[in-house]
Amino acid sequence: MAAPVILSTTSKHTATLIFLHGLGDTGQGWASAMAALRPPHVKVICPTANTMPVTLNGGYRMPSWFDLKTLDESGPEDEPGIKAAAKQVHTLIDSEISAGIAADRIVVGGFSQGGALALYSMLTYPKKLAGVVALSCWLPIAKTFPAAKKSPDDVPVFQCHGDCDPIVPYKWGQMTASVLKTMMSNVDFKTYQGVGHTSSDQELMDMKQFLEKYLPSQ
Repeated sequence: MAAPVILSTTSKHTATLIFLHGLGDTGQGWASAMAALRPPHVKVICPTANTMPVTLNGGYRMPSWFDLKTLDESGPEDEPGIKAAAKQVHTLIDSEISAGIAADRIVVGGFSQGGALALYSMLTYPKKLAGVVALSCWLPIAKTFPAAKKSPDDVPVFQCHGDCDPIVPYKWGQMTASVLKTMMSNVDFKTYQGVGHTSSDQELMDMKQFLEKYLPSQ
């Protein structure tokens, strides 16, 4: 991966947010939004995915966490790519832990493809994280769960979706929330009326409250 965008804390560093962008974007794309909503003791890491050919876009090369073959819910998925990307996220988490930040002081989040990877990475990570923020996304290779799950059941899941999303259909978000609720004990699914495949001011405010709740100052 290219060097991530890192937003240093403005007070003592006691927690970390790792936020993953959507298809074709970069870490810079979400950095300013994260800077506006993160608490002062929370370091933010916004990595950029490797550039690769994306089947869904006719093989055009762009930053992508894994190949997207189709937007058909029953279509084939890039299982090796998803697993490899999750290992990269786990490495980022482990690096923060090595630097002295406990796993339960780390939130992983993302938008669209990045949100999908955030969910998968949390579920396949054995330590309890502070939470996961999943915006306008879905659970990749859902058929491998619950067998693939390594996370504790009580990691807080904050999932958001606009009900007018033309790219990742709202029903995918609903179905993902239903699957997550069979495995996890703390799933909050919020619907944003009239919102397409983007974030809204209300959604970002709700994310801010989630971070303040689960990453309080120490």
